[in-house]
Amino acid sequence: MRKHKLAIAGVTLLAASLAMSACGSRAEQAPGGQAGGEKVAKIGVIAPLSGSLSALGTGIKNSVDLAIKQANENKTVPGWTLVLDAQDDEGKPDVGKNAATKLAGDDEVVGVVGALNSSVSQSLQPVLAGANIVEISPANTGPSITMGPDPANPKRAYPNYFRTCTNDTVQGPFAGRFLYEQGYKKLATIHDKKTYGQGITAYVTQSFKDAGGEIVAAETINPEDTDFSPVISRVKAAKPEAIWYGGEYPQAGPLSQQAKAAGLTVPLMGGDGIFDPAFIELAGKTSEGDLATNVGAPPEKLESSKQFISDYAAAGYKEPYAAYGNYSYDAANAIINGLKTSLASASDAKSARAATIDAVGKVSFDGATGKVEFDEFGDTKNKVITAYQVKGGKWVPVKTGT
Repeated sequence: MRKHKLAIAGVTLLAASLAMSACGSRAEQAPGGQAGGEKVAKIGVIAPLSGSLSALGTGIKNSVDLAIKQANENKTVPGWTLVLDAQDDEGKPDVGKNAATKLAGDDEVVGVVGALNSSVSQSLQPVLAGANIVEISPANTGPSITMGPDPANPKRAYPNYFRTCTNDTVQGPFAGRFLYEQGYKKLATIHDKKTYGQGITAYVTQSFKDAGGEIVAAETINPEDTDFSPVISRVKAAKPEAIWYGGEYPQAGPLSQQAKAAGLTVPLMGGDGIFDPAFIELAGKTSEGDLATNVGAPPEKLESSKQFISDYAAAGYKEPYAAYGNYSYDAANAIINGLKTSLASASDAKSARAATIDAVGKVSFDGATGKVEFDEFGDTKNKVITAYQVKGGKWVPVKTGT
């Protein structure tokens, strides 16, 4: 009987101890967004973290993570702890929409960096706008995302949407003119029918023709295609001096390789969607001489990017920051700069969402990509573009301009 009483006493003491521990845990992570005595605000990332575009998506996530860690270390937003919430969109609009819905339903989320793909962002915009959550893309270049479907009568549809990269009304004309200036007078175009690929190809086509060039073939592929022999045969018959591809590196690399193998030994050029080391890996040795444009000046040559590059390396991320790392870092810091104002007197994160949109629209700071400011459409005021060429198995900058 004495042993039984002692056992009961032990269970009672254990239960009391667990109850006290549980209470302590609830105090540190309260429903109101408390963490270690500070309120919590989350910055989401929506990007392809798996699949063929994960090299770009992971670079975006890591760069945002770096900005958040630095902000917490420096107590940039006093009284608040910032937390990363990264969601995988797989590069698919429907998956991205689900990710946006999940983040919008979390009262602690105050901003989102993403998406990589213009077509995915189009599915995010109405969801995040409906929840008053600021969205900043480091990579979308489709003009309609900020200015609407009619270029002649631009109208901003979503006041919560911004981007740190310049759009295809700059990149496309730059690329078309660059090709013509390099001596190519006959161009074949191919695109993947997606928002980004179709849009940038239209601007390249017009610019190339305005410069005096001739479009000898205009073809399309499907995003899931792997055998490009039919389109290559049609393009080869048109005898182009160069090929423009509107799309991304998972298709561009094999397309370039297959074209060269079929005897179509002319350079393939694409936009920022193919500007990644993965393109060279997929295209193989015959990618030598292929071309691409990318937004901004080369990060390693920008004085403003040196600290970001150094800090990224010191942070020990296994993956490279890739094509959009510095733009993602600046996107996160644009949100953080806005939060310094919007969270200053806020009782919780959700109540500060609308104020964060207003504050982000007014930010002006020196970032990794240069001056970070937005115009009346939410577009960056930085209009710099660089053309690259594959030389010695690496992307080498050839020309930087506006």
